[in-house]
Amino acid sequence: MKNKYRNIFLVFGIAAIAVMLFTFDVSYTELAESVRRAGLWFPVVVLLWMLIYVLNAGAWYIIIHDGFKGGKIPFWRVYKYTVTGFALNATTPVGLMGGEPYRIMELTPYVGVEKATSSVILYVMMHIFSHFCFWLFSIGLYVVLHFDYLTTGMSAFLGLSGLFCLCGVYFFTKGYRSGLAMRSIGLLQKVPFLRNWATGFAQRKKDALERVDAQIAELHGKHRITFYSSLGAEFFARVFSCAEIYCILLIFTDAISYWDCILILAFTSLFANALFFSPMQLGAREGGFALAVGGLALPYAYGVYMGLIMRVRELIWIVVGIGLMKFGNRRPVESEEYK
Repeated sequence: MKNKYRNIFLVFGIAAIAVMLFTFDVSYTELAESVRRAGLWFPVVVLLWMLIYVLNAGAWYIIIHDGFKGGKIPFWRVYKYTVTGFALNATTPVGLMGGEPYRIMELTPYVGVEKATSSVILYVMMHIFSHFCFWLFSIGLYVVLHFDYLTTGMSAFLGLSGLFCLCGVYFFTKGYRSGLAMRSIGLLQKVPFLRNWATGFAQRKKDALERVDAQIAELHGKHRITFYSSLGAEFFARVFSCAEIYCILLIFTDAISYWDCILILAFTSLFANALFFSPMQLGAREGGFALAVGGLALPYAYGVYMGLIMRVRELIWIVVGIGLMKFGNRRPVESEEYK
């Protein structure tokens, strides 16, 4: 990627961080007190995400090298682009408006624009698909662990949530079979302000988009080991990230199981993603945590406190991700095919 484009992403990231710092819905005194109360658990929680990002980067790394005939891309670069991509997405309302273009532009010199585009699209699909798999798993887990406490209202909620997740699984399974690039452009052609641009883009890039869709369909249809390895890494990253909730709740009580932490994260992520338009899901995550721990007969205050700790941790990783843009950017030696 050219430095001028990288600097644009950098300025955007810094501006977004500044906006978030000035628009936090809690005081800095409360945040500082939360970190102080967490004690040694706070650096543990921050470092934990270093390992979670390894799993995320690993899932993308597997996809990038599937069927690629060129040289291996260093894992540390994929890790760097992963952390920065998530940082950009976390600062963007609606998400997926900063991180994905950044990843494509950084990866293009190594694998070409079509492979870069298809690998990023595939990884985003895998990342979202693992959400639905995780939610379905959690619904079954709740029924097994708390069957005696099921009420009519909770049963209805679980049923509707399960139906929603099954629809999501069906949508992505269909997308994997037939591709998603042309389908996405087709949806953009129905958006009033994007219709003309999307129509022109589809006409100019029709062959390239069809090749991207072919690569997406090939991964699911012919390279099942790659597909399920990547999905497994993303799913395990979600399960492993529940250790953050477990560590924070240990500050208050030892009457909590890891299974309950999985249920808390599943409910909270489902609630927060419903409010996808909020940068860093401000307010949605704290509310989701409060409702989730309340549903497990824990004090609502635990959920609010947990949300504050995780908010500070996420801000630290956003700063790290944005800062990584300016390190390790030596331009790779491109083959003639990608120049």
